Amino acid sequence: MRVPWKILGLAGIAGVAATGVVVARKRRAQREYTPDELRERLHGRLADAAARTGDQGGQATTDND
Repeated sequence: MRVPWKILGLAGIAGVAATGVVVARKRRAQREYTPDELRERLHGRLADAAARTGDQGGQATTDND
């Protein structure tokens, strides 16, 4: 049995369109932050991570002797 290429092509186009819809929905769900809000949130997350691990500076250090 031969596969009709038109049907296969239409199915591919429908799949691409459905993927685009899913991506667009996910993108709309995200909130856009101002640079100041984003900076505050990142600094807060860094402070939380440092408190959980016991780091005071929050940055990794390496000794290269």
